[in-house]
Parts: sequence; C-alpha cells; structure tokens
Amino acid sequence: MADVQGAWTALTEHLRDFEVLGTLDELVGWDQQTMMPPRGAAMRGEQGALISRLAHEMISDPRVGEWLAVLEGSDDLDEVQRASLRLVRRHHDRAVKVPSKLVARMAQAQSAGFQAWLQAKSDDDFPTFAPHLEELLAFSLERAEAIDADRHPYDVLIEEMDPGATVAELRTTFARLRDGLSELLGAIDDRPSPPPVDAPFDLGAQRALNRAVAAAIGFDFTAGRLDAAEHPFTVGMGPGDVRLTLHLHERDLLSGLGSTIHEAGHGMYEQGLPTAWPGTLVGHAASFGLHESQSRFWENFIGRSLPFFRWMEPLAAEHLGEGAPDADALYRGANRVKPSLIRVAADEVTYNLHIIVRFELELALFERRLSVADLPAAWNDRYEEYLGVRPPDDRQGVLQDVHWSGGSFAYFPSYTLGNLYGASLGKALQRDLPELWSHVEHGEFAPVLGWLRENVHHKGSLREAPEIVREVAGERDMVADLLDHLWSRHGVLYGLER
Repeated sequence: MADVQGAWTALTEHLRDFEVLGTLDELVGWDQQTMMPPRGAAMRGEQGALISRLAHEMISDPRVGEWLAVLEGSDDLDEVQRASLRLVRRHHDRAVKVPSKLVARMAQAQSAGFQAWLQAKSDDDFPTFAPHLEELLAFSLERAEAIDADRHPYDVLIEEMDPGATVAELRTTFARLRDGLSELLGAIDDRPSPPPVDAPFDLGAQRALNRAVAAAIGFDFTAGRLDAAEHPFTVGMGPGDVRLTLHLHERDLLSGLGSTIHEAGHGMYEQGLPTAWPGTLVGHAASFGLHESQSRFWENFIGRSLPFFRWMEPLAAEHLGEGAPDADALYRGANRVKPSLIRVAADEVTYNLHIIVRFELELALFERRLSVADLPAAWNDRYEEYLGVRPPDDRQGVLQDVHWSGGSFAYFPSYTLGNLYGASLGKALQRDLPELWSHVEHGEFAPVLGWLRENVHHKGSLREAPEIVREVAGERDMVADLLDHLWSRHGVLYGLER
C-alpha cells in the first residue's frame, strides 16, 4: 500500500492525463459544431466514442479507488487535497457503475444525434430526429439506473450538473418562481411596450461590434477566439484556449449581442479558473449552475442595464454607422417584455418560464409520463399555457435547442439556477462596489471582473457552488432576490409599483 504522499502523486499524475483527455473531447466537440463538414460525422462519432471510453476507463481505474482509500484515511491533508478527494470520489464512484460499452455507445449516439438534429431543424422535421432522441433518452435512463437504481433518474443526472440540487427542491423553487413571474408578467401585460430594435444591420459590422464588446468587458482574445455556430456555446480547453461561438441575425441586433455577452461571461469564468492545481479536478467550475450565473450575470445584470448601453452607444455608432440605435433605444429594446417562442432570444422576465417548460417536460420523459412522439404537442401546449404563445412549427418549438441532441438532459435547470445565483451575487456586488453603475457607464469593467475573479472564479471547485455563493452573498432567498431585480428594472421601465 502506497504512503500518503506517494498516493497523492500517483493520483494527480493519473488525473492530469484524464483532464487533458477531457480537453481533447471539448476540441472535437467544438470542431463538430463549427468547422466539421457534414460527411465527417461518422468518423467524429468513432473519435468521440474512443475518447469517452478512454476517459471513463481512466476515472474508473481500480487504482483510483486504492489511492483514494489511502488518502481518505489521512488527517494531514490541505484544503485543495480535501476538495480533490471529494470530487474524485464522486466521479469514480459513479464511473465504476457504468459499463465502458455503454459510455462508447452513448458517445456515438450523441454524435449522430447532433447531425440528425441539425438536419431536422433545417427541414422542420421532428419525426426524423425522434428515433435519435429516443435512443439518447434510453441510454440516459440506463446509465442513471446503473449508477443508482434506487434514486429518481433525474436526480442521478442532475448531480453531475449541479451537485446538491434535487427534483424535489427544483419543483418547489421553480413553482415559487413561476408564480412570481406570472404576477409580474400579468402586471406588465396591460402596459404599452417599448419598440423593438429590428432595423437590419450588416452581419460583418455586428460581428466586429460583438467582438469589441466581449474584449471590453474582459474576455482575453490572446487566450480565446470567437466563431459562428448554429447554437451559441463556449468551451474551455484548458488555460489559454477558450472558444466562444455566436449566431447573428441581420434584423435582431440585440439577440446576437446578448448571446455574445452571455458566452463571454462563460469564457471569462473559464479564463479565471485556478491553474495551480493540475490533476486535482479542483481547477474546474464548481457547477453548471454557477457557470451559468457568470454568463447570465454579464448578459442580464450588466449587459441589459442603462449604464451599459450609455457606454456602448458610441461603440455601436462606430461599428454600425448611420441608423445605429442610441442608448435609450437599446435599453428599452433589450428590456422589452414580450412572451416569445425562442429561449435564447427571450426577455429577462419570461426567460425562466422557457426553462421551467423544459424542466417539466424532461421530468415527464424520465418518469415515463410522456413519450418522445408526443413531445412536440406537449411542448406547444405548455408554451401556450405558460407564455401565451404557440409554436407554428417544430423548428421554433421542440427543435430549437441543441441540448437534447447530445444527450444533455438535466442541464436546462442550470440556466435558472444561474439566474438565481446571479441575482444574489448582484446584491453582494452592489454592496461591495457602491460605484458599480458609474464604473459600467464609463466602460470600467475591471472592478466588476476583479470582484468575480476573487469571489467566484479563483475558487474553482474548492467548495460546492451553493457554498461559494453563500460565502460572498450570505444566506439569502434567491427567488426573492431575482424577483426583486426584475421588478426594480422592469417595474420602473413599465411604470409599475410592486
């Protein structure tokens, strides 16, 4: 049996290779969504399957369990080592229960599912995607049962995304939030709405503007890049290489801008994660919900504020030329509340209703109360009930998101958890930085990013995400914080009193 120091050295060397393999998985996934020609899908499926199988075998290696047993018996561990053991134990215990063949089959199904989704969305043809979705759902259920057959399968999967979150807690939290949002939405419904920003702007000019905004708020382009994708996303492939993607629309300037700021928020989190602890897993984000808190914070709390648009007005004029909207038009357009069909283009008030729809439908699928064949109709019915709009086709309905095509079930709640975390972090930031909005109006974003670096980014996974938020914001009612933020911004804009 190895001694404690020998076990730690062996474990971290082994896990360093595991982390590097993970970055290769991110690289081939990024290439698939940005550069890969359609006929490369079959080989990409084999590549993804091999990487997934190798990574699974590395984390489930019996030696990992032996090293953990030695280290967990020691009382002489520092903070990083204790955090590492917590993370590795969770990954290892789950991995040893899942057969490698299932991991490889899932990876191939994910690659095929993504290509099928792209084509189905283009053709507005859900039935051609449905068999892939059924297969991915079946694999996910099989995997959840292998890990823990006694728990709700959705609880098993969400533990990977947001450790500590449960179906029971999410149901309660989301029900409170849904009721609060419905009250605000009902109050806004009778008020005149600000005009949209819907003039056409050259896509090249928009791209240059978005890049300039991302750089100004703090994304380091010497350690990252910006490319186009059907569905915007961000991947971190290790220190010095963070990839953002965007999707622009000629007549929807604010949608492209918002998604770029959103992805830059993800990217800045990745660029701020600690690099001093390789091979420990502690240098990774604490949860997907905390990751989303950084993107949603920048997109909404900062990026939809009037001081932000006052700063951005001359930059917009520089890039867009004659006809560029002024700060007031941008602010009103960005905070215009109008129930709509597309999640990524949703306003800040209705956005979480889009997430609640997806959460409830995922639960119904995993609880076998809903079949894949009936999913489009259930989607449309829920949208009509919660948002008062009904998709005219599946392209604008059930096919709009990429997540299910890659088997990313239980991810959607992370967006709303991110909004909840972000609202409480926003309260703490205004407490600690009284001149916040003056800084933003003058384009001084370094104090904001510095505060996030110190209180969130640099902590990596030293603690679980809820604890990281509590450390800086204190014990707070996050639903109340989010509703307070929405009422304070949109209530004022629409002339409402709570």
